[in-house]
Amino acid sequence: MSRDDELSAVSVSSSSLTTPAGPTPSPSPAPSIPKLKSRRRNSEIDALVVDPDVLGRMRRWIQGVVIVEFDVDEGPTITGIYPPFSVAQPENIAFSAFPDSPQFEEGAQSHSFCIRDPQTEGFLYGFAHFTQRKAHASKRGYEQRSLVILTHHPYPALFARVCALLGPLFQEHGLPMLEAACHNVATWSPPTPGLIAELGFLGTVLNVELPLSPDQQQLASRSFDPKEHILASSSWFTPPPLLLFEAALSHLWSLWECLVLCEPLFVYGASPSQTSQAIWFLRDLLRPLPQAGDIRPYFTIHDTDHAMMASRLPPAAGRILGVTNPIFERECAHWPHILSLGRQVPLNNANHGASAGNTRAPAGPPPGWKTRTHTRYISKDRTLLRRLEDACSRGSERERLDASLELRKHFHARSTELLVPLSRYLHSLIPTPAERAAAGQSESLRMRPFSADAFLASLKTGPSATLPFRSTARRKEFYERWLRTPAFGVWLGMQEGIVQGVLESG
Repeated sequence: MSRDDELSAVSVSSSSLTTPAGPTPSPSPAPSIPKLKSRRRNSEIDALVVDPDVLGRMRRWIQGVVIVEFDVDEGPTITGIYPPFSVAQPENIAFSAFPDSPQFEEGAQSHSFCIRDPQTEGFLYGFAHFTQRKAHASKRGYEQRSLVILTHHPYPALFARVCALLGPLFQEHGLPMLEAACHNVATWSPPTPGLIAELGFLGTVLNVELPLSPDQQQLASRSFDPKEHILASSSWFTPPPLLLFEAALSHLWSLWECLVLCEPLFVYGASPSQTSQAIWFLRDLLRPLPQAGDIRPYFTIHDTDHAMMASRLPPAAGRILGVTNPIFERECAHWPHILSLGRQVPLNNANHGASAGNTRAPAGPPPGWKTRTHTRYISKDRTLLRRLEDACSRGSERERLDASLELRKHFHARSTELLVPLSRYLHSLIPTPAERAAAGQSESLRMRPFSADAFLASLKTGPSATLPFRSTARRKEFYERWLRTPAFGVWLGMQEGIVQGVLESG
């Protein structure tokens, strides 16, 4: 990107951060944002004392809470961190805490983001509650503040709910809510796989279920109520995520195939609430397949990974980028697949701003699915597609939730079915009981090496695949491609580890 493009990108994001949505404000110069001030200015938060035992138990779940405020002179500024800890990437956190363009004059919205954590070589997940309200003392007439919960656990449904509870209470009552929230979290049971527990939080009881593994899709019953039962690793379900994909419903089967094949995906939405909910939902559709790429539920031009993630080079396998700033449409024009969220804009409204009931700005790619390279391998479920379309067009809130859950269940079944012939072939590589008995204690047995050619040959001789491939040739091509993905390497390594553990134990 040229220097002129960089300056243009900064201008787009900076002015939108400080200009509320809604009726067009009177023209005024939009000052450029200086480098973020990392100093913390709220001495009251700094003065809060945290018992070391409470701190240790709390940090089993969350790292802490960060308060970010927008200052017209300084830009987004971290004004408080509780309990105190060293923030390795304050600029990333501060800019990610705000939407590029608020969708209201006064109100609140929640979203999530993900940044690299240099201290653990992993990722740190942020769950932000952004509030904008009129404030006559402010130069722009508005106060913009975000409360951010930071955690190393990818539990979006849980922490989105926690953030939605804490954000408004902190806005109304201030520091006592931070202390109470962190003390509540410290009382929670340790986050062990498969935990089912009632977790108390600020006067509310959260019925939470953790997954047994990162690649388990947590199943929901027909009577599932997301307000009463939290499936921690799933996306949040309010509003029903189905609506985010309304303009791309007929292409969901191609989208799922691209996810399985670790194809890079560019996701554009009107708000970080949209992109983060959609990307967590897409991750859930893959389970039990592992996620092997770098996913960013909400990504800004100020992220320290910007030059790498949005470069002119081909995007890395499995990369999923959620953005709301239209500057990315030009930066990522070479990406092979684009998903733009929301409802299809009628043609007669396409050149006249947002349609009635649609808050999307005209900038950015129109809602829908666009691919440069993908041709579908597997048949659609047209009966399901009709139910999804009906739910979007005339369904109630409950019907749209049920349709979202059905969509989630459908692709979980397809992801599971994809592994059936692979699991059958892997079973043939495990030493038989007779081989194990003959070896006795004299040698250590291992699973025989995986052979791509032998596996592909087994597709012809084994039971018919349950996935509705459009032809046997397309089935072979699909598996050939999946065997070359990083996700397959991760999955195979996990299976080999499980088998070797069993062999060594007896």
